[in-house]
Amino acid sequence: MTTFFAVFGVVFAALMIVMAGMAIGAVFRNKPIQGSCGGLNAIEGSDHCVICNREVDPNSPLRDKLHPCKNKAANSSAA
Repeated sequence: MTTFFAVFGVVFAALMIVMAGMAIGAVFRNKPIQGSCGGLNAIEGSDHCVICNREVDPNSPLRDKLHPCKNKAANSSAA
């Protein structure tokens, strides 16, 4: 059991050092955090992506997952 705690302590310390290094790097780069292109940014209701300004596919299946209630209402009124 003592070996488990020794290994756990070493791994935990290593992860904390890595996280501290990433935080220090983010502070010194002084670059604002930004999202990725695509995903929810691409289905916000606009015709263009918020990040890269490319056109968004209007037939994206992600739109159905974002607003399932609207799609059910549209399907029931179409029937």
